[in-house]
Amino acid sequence: MSNRNRPGEKEDFPWWLLAAAGMGVYLAVQVWQSPLYSQIMGTLTQGIGVTVMVTLISFVLASTLGLGLALGERSRWLVLRQICRFYIEIIRGVPIIVLLLYVAFVLAPALVDLRNWLAAFFEVDPVRSRAFPLMWRAVMALMIAYSAFIAEIFRAGLDAVPEGQVEAAKALGLSGWQRFRLVVFPQAIRTILPPLGNDFVALVKDSSLVSVLGVLDVTQLGKVMAASNFRYFETYNMVALVYLIMTVTLSLLLRRLEQHLRRRHET
Repeated sequence: MSNRNRPGEKEDFPWWLLAAAGMGVYLAVQVWQSPLYSQIMGTLTQGIGVTVMVTLISFVLASTLGLGLALGERSRWLVLRQICRFYIEIIRGVPIIVLLLYVAFVLAPALVDLRNWLAAFFEVDPVRSRAFPLMWRAVMALMIAYSAFIAEIFRAGLDAVPEGQVEAAKALGLSGWQRFRLVVFPQAIRTILPPLGNDFVALVKDSSLVSVLGVLDVTQLGKVMAASNFRYFETYNMVALVYLIMTVTLSLLLRRLEQHLRRRHET
């Protein structure tokens, strides 16, 4: 299809962004003029740091584990390939909120019990289950959940690299690590980056699920404030605004990065 029949990104004026900006300006004026909105926003900003920290730590850990799983799927050892595939399929089939509750109230206490069992051999004082903070249980759950999806992104990107490139690298005498670092991954990243960025934006939104554990993120603070002032409309307007600002900003930055990488590749 020609560019004339399918307008390019530069020809498509972002009316959606204009509408979103108008909504944002309206709510910003409300926050500025209304003491109630200002109070709500002041409370919610206390949870932004928790939301950002949970998202960043979970994403970095999930990406690291996901890359390891993707490489494990490409291993020459059958047992390792099957273990990685088993992990990915099982985790992808469990809803994130169920996994969050399972990790928080089943896996985390089991890890504490295992730690105490091992500590008995080294004469180390045992710890209680509550010594494992709920925020880190939530981070562990999000890491486990998203690692399975990110593993598939990495696998698809690595499989997209032409086999001839790998064979040429072998012919040059490069080791397996050198082939991956210098040949395979730099080419795969162009395929990996867009869906990986989408998962990062999705993780920002899914981080709100940690509120079911009582972690004081933006959503939890909104729930507490709405329960205390009974102004659900105003409170959840502000909660939605905070998440919209974060996700829309990230989406625009990722889109600019993709366009930059595309132009760089074309030149």
